[in-house]
Amino acid sequence: MDVGSRGCLQAQAALAGKGIGFDAVVPRDGYRWWYLDAFSDDGNSALTIIVFIGSVFSPYYFRARRANRGDPENFCSVNAILYGPDRRRWAMTERGRADLDRDATFISIGSSRVLDHDNGKLVFQVDEVCNPLPTRLVGQVEVQTGPLGEQCFNLDPQSQHRWWPAAPAAQVSLNFTRPNLQWQGRGYLDSNAGVVPLEDTFSDWHWQRSELSGDGGHIHYDACLLDGNPQSLALHFNEQNLTRPMTTDALLGPVAATPIWRAGRQCRQIGTHSAVEQTLEESPFYARSVLNVDTGLGQQRVMHESLHLNRFRAPWMQWMLPVRMPRRTLNHA
Repeated sequence: MDVGSRGCLQAQAALAGKGIGFDAVVPRDGYRWWYLDAFSDDGNSALTIIVFIGSVFSPYYFRARRANRGDPENFCSVNAILYGPDRRRWAMTERGRADLDRDATFISIGSSRVLDHDNGKLVFQVDEVCNPLPTRLVGQVEVQTGPLGEQCFNLDPQSQHRWWPAAPAAQVSLNFTRPNLQWQGRGYLDSNAGVVPLEDTFSDWHWQRSELSGDGGHIHYDACLLDGNPQSLALHFNEQNLTRPMTTDALLGPVAATPIWRAGRQCRQIGTHSAVEQTLEESPFYARSVLNVDTGLGQQRVMHESLHLNRFRAPWMQWMLPVRMPRRTLNHA
């Protein structure tokens, strides 16, 4: 490992902090993302927003890394998705280095930006074009985080991939003009960082987080390394965003495969009374779902994702991805 890589690993060890880290150093071939999801209080709507530097699922970044041109700042994107109440809006356009601006208090990618107000509030300002129908997605999401969590966790034995559950008990207020939609609900905010590509370390992972209840909430990360060894994390969080590792009786078991691509989904559950309420997102290698499952807090609605990196790295998948994820840059790179 060279000196630069060691320096990046040391920076990752301090991933969690008082600030959200928009000015973080992202190494060549590496990545950093900030992830938000939320359910509306009435249960009819949900959202996901992911802000990427070094877009890990980009076919363009995938090819650039293999050509020794893996500059993460030249492969940035905002993935913004609204689910319900009438239909889904999905947007993800990749941008280049000239479309990125950031410091400790904000990040701007294309026409979208996130502001850190340093008083327990983040504001996501979304201005994107949806795919496959080119409709606009314009609006604002305010996230009341409170004090950010102070712990981050390794996802692999070499500490090359780190995860920070920054605000698992956030409050969210959504106000969109296109489409005309307003709601409030509970949200979850985290951040991931890596010094090497995901597909160089993992074959798959399954992640889930419950909503906050009177006894707190649970988060589970279950990954499989390329050598076949499992990596698992089980965390308890409370309304102050304090997280702690926990022992759990919830076992990792299969739930129904995705309906079209038949990708496997596994979740942590007590008993066998799990059910897929809704498949929010489905591709050959990735699925986001709402499950109904008991992880030790009673039967609850759970946000869940499955990632199959053996499928992602396949040539046929890399050929398909640009259809879903166009690249538009100021410098046309």
